[in-house]
Amino acid sequence: MSRIAITEAAERVIDTLRAKYGALMFHQSGGCCDGSAPMCFEVGELMLNETDIKLGEIHGCDFYMSRDQFEYWKHTHLTLDVVLGRGASFSLEIPMGVRFIIKSRLLQPNEVGS
Repeated sequence: MSRIAITEAAERVIDTLRAKYGALMFHQSGGCCDGSAPMCFEVGELMLNETDIKLGEIHGCDFYMSRDQFEYWKHTHLTLDVVLGRGASFSLEIPMGVRFIIKSRLLQPNEVGS
């Protein structure tokens, strides 16, 4: 069972960004609920360390989160989506007039422990 999914709209934005920047990655570095904004970077632009975990892969991009952050999210399934509007970060999609967001739902009993 994957802990993260992606919408078609987010996939289209990733395709546009990948054509311009090459290989991409995501990092969820804050937020505890729906609407939290993960950051999209070129692979290698953000230095990861032993406190970061790979949550999964979405549309060919690794998705990371800090271990401390994962403690808030460990009972949820996340979906990467995109909305119109300018975010306040250095994420690659910002100049496009959109921002990535997270939508979440609680894991079902049969998904816990995955």
